[in-house]
Amino acid sequence: MTTGSIAPKVFALAWPLVLGNLVQTFYNLADIFWVGRVSSEAVAGVSLMFPLSWMFVSTAMGLTAATIALVSQHVGADNQRRADHVVSQTILLAIAVSVALAALGFTFRHELLTLMGAEGDVFDEALDYIEIIFLALPLTFLFFAFRSSLQGAGDTRTAMWLVFISAGLNVILDPFFILGWGPFPEMGTRGAAWATFVARAFATGAGIYILLRGGFGVKLHVGDLTPDFDILHRLVTIGYPATIDGWARSFAAVAMAAFVTPFGTAAIAAYGIGVRLMSITWSVAGAVGDATATGVGQNLGAGTPERARRVTWVATAGTMAMLGVASAIAVLFPEFLMELFDDSPDTVAEGVTFLSIVALSWAFFGGTMVIQGAFRGAGQTKVAMALSFLARWVFRIPVAIVLAFSFTVTIPVVGIEISTFGIGVVGIWAAFAIGAFLTFLVAVFWFHLGRWRVTVIDEDPPEPAVSETGDDTDTGTVAHADERPEFDD
Repeated sequence: MTTGSIAPKVFALAWPLVLGNLVQTFYNLADIFWVGRVSSEAVAGVSLMFPLSWMFVSTAMGLTAATIALVSQHVGADNQRRADHVVSQTILLAIAVSVALAALGFTFRHELLTLMGAEGDVFDEALDYIEIIFLALPLTFLFFAFRSSLQGAGDTRTAMWLVFISAGLNVILDPFFILGWGPFPEMGTRGAAWATFVARAFATGAGIYILLRGGFGVKLHVGDLTPDFDILHRLVTIGYPATIDGWARSFAAVAMAAFVTPFGTAAIAAYGIGVRLMSITWSVAGAVGDATATGVGQNLGAGTPERARRVTWVATAGTMAMLGVASAIAVLFPEFLMELFDDSPDTVAEGVTFLSIVALSWAFFGGTMVIQGAFRGAGQTKVAMALSFLARWVFRIPVAIVLAFSFTVTIPVVGIEISTFGIGVVGIWAAFAIGAFLTFLVAVFWFHLGRWRVTVIDEDPPEPAVSETGDDTDTGTVAHADERPEFDD
């Protein structure tokens, strides 16, 4: 990413991430497709859990944002051994955090569902689903650690193939586990969760094997798997804003789901399907944002910040053009898209309204995500976090409350009464579009200021890990073990 024409380089790095994310999204949609053959309550239960599941996934993405920044900048600075060491510490951090979150989530699963407003059959279906998803959290975190490590080194294809295979496995297992095909019992939403668990276990196991084997840009050295508190501190310091960023997005999604709940099952189901369709745009924009993070990180490490800036604008323009086409498709064919997942007339009608309003803003969602990726690649994760807070907690949630619900507030002292609009669930859909547009304007201005042009790496590599034979381990990962060059301190 530090030489040559920018657009082809961005495309070469981004397309495997785009395809991998789209396939990941596809098997999330496959869950809804097959669960839709059970009942609308089952669809609502899984839909209600999507924001909560995404909260934990975004936590993993936040933790590994630091990995992308550090690995890419070390690679750009030609310090392969230091990049490898970051990988090992990422694995340790991913295990510790994911196990803690899984234990907490499983312990308080009933309270979480109650807090989100789930009741009756929807509560039961959601509980069946989320119990297994909590067990899969460590697998999810480890796979993100693997993917971010390779991505920082510039390899995005290997993770893509693993996502392809695991997604295919998930899609194959879904009807057997959910509907009870063949010798399997009918498990409904719990079956969808078990299919996801098996698929993630495969991808995670293969990913760890690849890191141990090496030859894919970085390598996991067994001798490095002891805590290095300096690197762990750096990962946490750079990564915690990205984690808070993910939580801000996830809690906002939970809040939005809670806002939708009072408007009935049709609105909940339409929201769940609409958000999953919307997640296709997130998948594309998030992937290009990740590619942009790698490009920005490597160029900052190589001392070429102007090229990092050009990488960002090229990626942003391309993403917004692609999502503009996706928006047009969603606006022109909303009934068809909704009926793929739930043919209930009420759900389809509500979903058409959702797409007609929200799809118009997809390009702005995408543009902001790419610019956030550039900030993360520079290690400026606090800026990316601030943009997420603005998008959701300043420009979206307050707007949704004011537009959707009906109440009156009296200003103290002066006694002036201010009434909200109370237009119903349409106000919630409109809040998505308004927030996306305003946040994009802020993101463009912030990036234009140029305060992100400073690296976050140091120059001193770690001591080489020691192999089981007592010899120093190899110091690189691109060539074979006996061909790898030594790097100067």
